[in-house]
Amino acid sequence: MDDMSLSSRLAIPVVVFYSLGYPLGALAVQAMSPGPVMVLRFALSAPVLLAISAFRGVSWPRGRMLHVAIVGLLIQAVQFIASYWAMDLGLSPVLLALTVAMNPLATAVLAAVLLGERVSRRKLIALALAVIAVLIAFAGRLGASGGVGVGLAGAVIALLGLSFGGVYQQRHVRGVDPILGTAIGLTASLPPALVFALSEPIEVHRPRQAVLSVAAMVLFSSLIGMSLYFAALRSGGASQVAMLFAVIPSGAALLSWLLLGERPDVGVVIGLVVGAVACVIGRDSPPRLRSSASDRPTLVRRLRIQHLPGSAGLLPDRRPACRRDA
Repeated sequence: MDDMSLSSRLAIPVVVFYSLGYPLGALAVQAMSPGPVMVLRFALSAPVLLAISAFRGVSWPRGRMLHVAIVGLLIQAVQFIASYWAMDLGLSPVLLALTVAMNPLATAVLAAVLLGERVSRRKLIALALAVIAVLIAFAGRLGASGGVGVGLAGAVIALLGLSFGGVYQQRHVRGVDPILGTAIGLTASLPPALVFALSEPIEVHRPRQAVLSVAAMVLFSSLIGMSLYFAALRSGGASQVAMLFAVIPSGAALLSWLLLGERPDVGVVIGLVVGAVACVIGRDSPPRLRSSASDRPTLVRRLRIQHLPGSAGLLPDRRPACRRDA
């Protein structure tokens, strides 16, 4: 996995659009029941992404369809169904977000166990800073978050779904087009979302807000956000993408200020800065630097072979043998 590197051009949009999903989700859940929100999001997004993939002539991942579907089930169905289930059981959204934001730590452990990735000293420092950044960002809201309760189990399941999905994608779904991969994952996530939606009463409190918020979630979270997230996993790997969750909570708080009027405290800004430092430290070095160093012994061996004893230079004597008798 040493050839994987996440560029800032991809990381920054992932943070912005993933963070935007939290306030948009809050607006949608204020307007209607969470089950229908997920069903509409998945059902409206999947056909659009499939149509875009067909228009672009993207080839289907033959032999890997099941793996792509499993990634979608873990990252989307398991994460969001478990999150809404946790809130239905009374868990505060703050504690839910805090638990899911431990994704860098959980992914690092899973990648080390399942993928054999070595956790360097630099990576350990980045992970520590990521956890500190998340705790600082949530510090001002933990006092009003209430008790933990049984809902914490749902938050842990959501965290594991997100982390396992990233690691599974890195191992089994390399090279799949991100738009098509997102479409397949959304399609696979629709049946469990339907089951969850039908398990409780369906209520619509504010029809206009429900339509606008769901439409915004489809466009910004599913069509753009999740496609970028899938592309980041393919490019940088699970561990590097997970480090972005050191910044996402603070980013979500700032966007909630713009959309919901929830003014953030100083801890959000500090958490954003510390999280950005953690992301920079946690980035792997570009693969070209490593490859040039590894090629150096081969080049030296070639020069040694060419520099034969008795030759006038680096190249061997290529004079014809018949000239010796002349």
